[in-house]
Amino acid sequence: MPDIHIHRDHHLGFKEARKVAFTWAEKAEEKFDMECVYEEGETEDLLTFTRTGVKGTLLVDAHQFEMKAQLGFLLGAFKDRIEAEISEQLDALLNAPHPAGKKTAADKKHPAADAKAAAKTAAKPAAAKAKKT
Repeated sequence: MPDIHIHRDHHLGFKEARKVAFTWAEKAEEKFDMECVYEEGETEDLLTFTRTGVKGTLLVDAHQFEMKAQLGFLLGAFKDRIEAEISEQLDALLNAPHPAGKKTAADKKHPAADAKAAAKTAAKPAAAKAKKT
């Protein structure tokens, strides 16, 4: 079976790298009809992906991405094209801006929790003013 091996170093840190891996998994499921299973760990995560003719893993940690995939007989003929497309997608995700303060779907809290936090913040200035007088 033809194998694909892609390795990319990064300086995103583990939290941002995890977000990139989640994004890649979502795109793989949508665009290539992959079945993805994401396992979070303390220092590294493992994304396993499969579909007819393809099986592989994406190992993610604070410093690198390492993808290994095995292509079946029919897809083996397209190995170079598949490897190039995966590399382009991963590179695009790694080079995309990752603002520190921007919330993603994974970061968003329940709306009620946000409302409570806003109410607490609004109440603090009023309480501080009351103490001064």
